[in-house]
Amino acid sequence: MHPDVHSDIQQMLLAEGLLSERELWLADWLRPERLLRLREVLMRRTSYIAVAMEAVDDGHNQAAILRSAEAFGVQHVAVIEGKQPFHPSKGVTQGAHKWLTLQRMPDIGRAIDALHARGFQVYATDLGEGAQPIDAVDLARPTAILFGNEKDGVSPEARERADGRFYIPMAGFVQSFNVSVAAAIALYELTRRARETVGDRYALGADERHKLYVTWCLRSLHGATREEARRRLESSGFALEEELFDEDNTGFSESE
Repeated sequence: MHPDVHSDIQQMLLAEGLLSERELWLADWLRPERLLRLREVLMRRTSYIAVAMEAVDDGHNQAAILRSAEAFGVQHVAVIEGKQPFHPSKGVTQGAHKWLTLQRMPDIGRAIDALHARGFQVYATDLGEGAQPIDAVDLARPTAILFGNEKDGVSPEARERADGRFYIPMAGFVQSFNVSVAAAIALYELTRRARETVGDRYALGADERHKLYVTWCLRSLHGATREEARRRLESSGFALEEELFDEDNTGFSESE
């Protein structure tokens, strides 16, 4: 690509606030095509819909939910561990974790408190009495979708404290989907509806876009180059997110 094109991309990133002057050097470390791809995906990201996983124990299911969240543009995922640790299968995530903002929470009570403090209403997936079909979920406010354990579903505390509960209507003999399948269906339906109905509130704010773009640029680098970029960003005062998984995938299940 011609140097003038690279310069034009840098100026566009500056004008849009995705990079500041003190971070512009990052654009020299990545191919123009990569810079544009990161921007393209970022512009479709949302913090209006979020995901929470309570005691989802199977590594395949953990990974599949992360992958669905990333695929549908949902940025924030809260994790409340159950009997098994949060070790998503790296063969299933396909790198989706790199582009998400993941946060471990110590228990469901504090997770719901934290989501409420950030302005989210919490809707839990549930088949119990009083649950509504998914198309009745009110998306007038930012919404976190809570998925529960493969066998037991969400906990009694989650049922009691959630702002609403919903299920996915089915026409067959079986009563429920696998949790990762339910997550994919719910995320497709709720992100589609929110995107169509809430207008500009669906998109990320300018500050979050900037922080994510810089973070994604860093996560697009590898090895010593990535570590040098990390040091430069930290020395400039940029607040990097803590990563649950390192570049070598430590923390992942080896199961495929």
